[in-house]
Amino acid sequence: MGKLLILLSCAGIIIFFLIPVKTYSQNPASGIPDGTEGEVFPTPYDSLSGLSKKDKWKNWNEFDGPLTTLKFGIGFMTEYAGFSQDSASKQQVPGVTNSLSVRDFRYTMAGVVKTKREITWKAGINYDGNTGTWRIRETGVQVKVPELSGYLFFGRTKEGYSLQKIQNGFTLWRFERPMIQDLVPILADGVKYSGYFPKQHLQWTLGTYFNIFGNEVQPQTSFKRQITTRLVWLPIYSTPTAPVLHIALNYRYGKVLDDTIQVRSKPEISKAQYFVDSKKFWADYVNSLSGEVYYRTGPLMAGTEFGSHFVHSPEKGNPVFTGAWFFLLYSFTGEARPYAPNFGTFTFQTVKKSVFDGGIGNIEATLSFSNIDLDDADITGGKFWRFTPSVYWSLSRNVFTTIAYGFGVLNKDGYKGNTQFFQWRFGFWF
Repeated sequence: MGKLLILLSCAGIIIFFLIPVKTYSQNPASGIPDGTEGEVFPTPYDSLSGLSKKDKWKNWNEFDGPLTTLKFGIGFMTEYAGFSQDSASKQQVPGVTNSLSVRDFRYTMAGVVKTKREITWKAGINYDGNTGTWRIRETGVQVKVPELSGYLFFGRTKEGYSLQKIQNGFTLWRFERPMIQDLVPILADGVKYSGYFPKQHLQWTLGTYFNIFGNEVQPQTSFKRQITTRLVWLPIYSTPTAPVLHIALNYRYGKVLDDTIQVRSKPEISKAQYFVDSKKFWADYVNSLSGEVYYRTGPLMAGTEFGSHFVHSPEKGNPVFTGAWFFLLYSFTGEARPYAPNFGTFTFQTVKKSVFDGGIGNIEATLSFSNIDLDDADITGGKFWRFTPSVYWSLSRNVFTTIAYGFGVLNKDGYKGNTQFFQWRFGFWF
């Protein structure tokens, strides 16, 4: 797949630079979505001629061609994880070690095709420091369908289950996503519809996905095929940074690949061992149901996600795995995290004045609690909860660092083990 992406990227560049065709240019009043994670393209321009030096520097990674615009992107994250276990925790989870590692390095390309109908494309590849492998990120074509009040994405994309799963990893105000959502692959290959109905205050996502690449080492291969839907109600919403109340319901059906499943989760640290683990057992499908509530007013935000996974495995008593996550966030510098209603998610944080312009950037503090329960029916995978205070500092819109302390309790194998977590992360994206 890596070679395939390289070939597609090279072909795209050749078309971009060498093929002079007559097309329909676009110059919309608002930004065009860049993928399905809430990001947007700057308003496309027809040529680079006449731009001021400031505008050329601002758009250094964007180009305008005869067939499509072209935007390059790079993201990088490194992190430290430290652990302090009591004797019971060491028996439950042996071999835990402190680490300093690369969490993520990614390269992306995207563009707006110059056609009458709005069409965009995206390609990405990233190095996953957790597994030490290169993986294809969101890659495909997105078509605006005003007849359906939304967009259709064809290719590899986020399934559309859980706001935290949909969000770009560089926009999260936490180190990792909630443990209860770990069963849901972050990416899948198929077709996804994202619709937004402003008058009804509703956003709807519906996707169907298939395991196209067989045994390819990709995160979606836990399931053979999936159907995911998500309905978001916005009783309070007017503009991206105005107060917002987001209430959502998610449903997902997943046909298990090779009729064997293993549900497990790390303690929200990518380089940690798995603290809860069902071990492998026979199952043919999983029904997942979850809810979301987020409220943001100015610099204050609070929210929760909670869910259950209903595993169809008669020989194991059809276990149900549950969990939840709660958080409180406050920005001491007054910024509000923008909300993207087209896809029902929060996007990149704004910064009033960056450190590089003589300001202090954006400083946020969060408190969060999360838990997961893998003890049900004939499965004894363990129960774990964690409490985490953290500080997130955006030096600019593109550069950030964060520190966190965590305390967690694992109930497994007849013991209750306590673990303290010490985390630091630095990252940037362009």
